[in-house]
Amino acid sequence: MASGSASGSGGASDAGIEDHRRKWDKEEYEKLAEERLLEELEALEQSKQKPAPVTRELLRQRDYRVDLEGKLGKSVVITKNTPSSQTGGYYCNVCDCVVKDSINFLDHINGKKHQRNLGMSMRIERSSLDQVKKRFELNKRKLEERKKDYDLEQRMKEMREEEDKLKEYRKERKKEKKRKVDDDIDQDQSEGQSELAAIMGFSGFGGSKK
Repeated sequence: MASGSASGSGGASDAGIEDHRRKWDKEEYEKLAEERLLEELEALEQSKQKPAPVTRELLRQRDYRVDLEGKLGKSVVITKNTPSSQTGGYYCNVCDCVVKDSINFLDHINGKKHQRNLGMSMRIERSSLDQVKKRFELNKRKLEERKKDYDLEQRMKEMREEEDKLKEYRKERKKEKKRKVDDDIDQDQSEGQSELAAIMGFSGFGGSKK
């Protein structure tokens, strides 16, 4: 009986004791965990995406003359402190490299690596119909101009030849006229001598004795 009352009093004291342990809000933490998981998944998807392609200019014609003969015949003293741009060979300031001969240098500046460093692709711009027509018209004008230049040069050559022929003709006419005058003078002199010999009773001058 005593024991029963004791247990009853003990149960009453347990009910009156407060629980000071921290209470966890499961719904709130589940929501935070879900948001964190979504963020990690989005970051993972972004890391898997390919970077945006680099836009490069289309390949275009070079607007300057490549100097391949500027260093020919020149002597250069090269030391270990000489910059690459001043050593022997052909220096490319775009790629910072030296190429030993002109053929390989041309191959280099026309190559894919050099063009990429210039910000260009190896693709050529597709010409429109109007551009093709304008190109044909330009080539046609150039051809006509060359033809005109050729015709003018040919005509000048023909005129020079005609002038030379005229000079030669005039020269021959002058010589012929001079010969004719000389022949007339010789004939007059011969006739004068004959008349004089006849008057003086001689058959001729310078004749042989009989």
